[in-house]
Amino acid sequence: MKKILFIGALFAFHWAVSQQKSSIKVVESKKIELTSELSKDKIDLYNKSFLKFVATLKASDKEKIKTLVSDKIKYYMSDDIIGKLSGGISFERKMEIYKSGYQQLYENETYPIIQYKYADDQQNPPRNIINVIFENDGKILGVKPEFEK
Repeated sequence: MKKILFIGALFAFHWAVSQQKSSIKVVESKKIELTSELSKDKIDLYNKSFLKFVATLKASDKEKIKTLVSDKIKYYMSDDIIGKLSGGISFERKMEIYKSGYQQLYENETYPIIQYKYADDQQNPPRNIINVIFENDGKILGVKPEFEK
């Protein structure tokens, strides 16, 4: 009888310990805060780079896309990511620069950023914004389309 109680207690203990309570924590995405405006020549350089990127994204040329993005993210540019970016940017609508400046990222490095809006979006602030982070040489470090819910 002692053996049965011991085995039962062992199973009960194992069952009680294995029941872990898990929870999901929803974290609001960090709002992008821009500091100091970019110079006109920097804006022109970065804008040309982004327009080339959009044209290449529209053509779905994966190899050309990899030449336009930073070496830091080149490895992550899969067909799935390219497809998601293509779905997040409207190629038919004309884009214009909304704001520009510098953004401090998690590794405490500061990178130039340009926020684009669609020309037909007259709301202030715009409903749809595309944030593009660049390296100083003009290569794209990140693209994040943000849409109104």
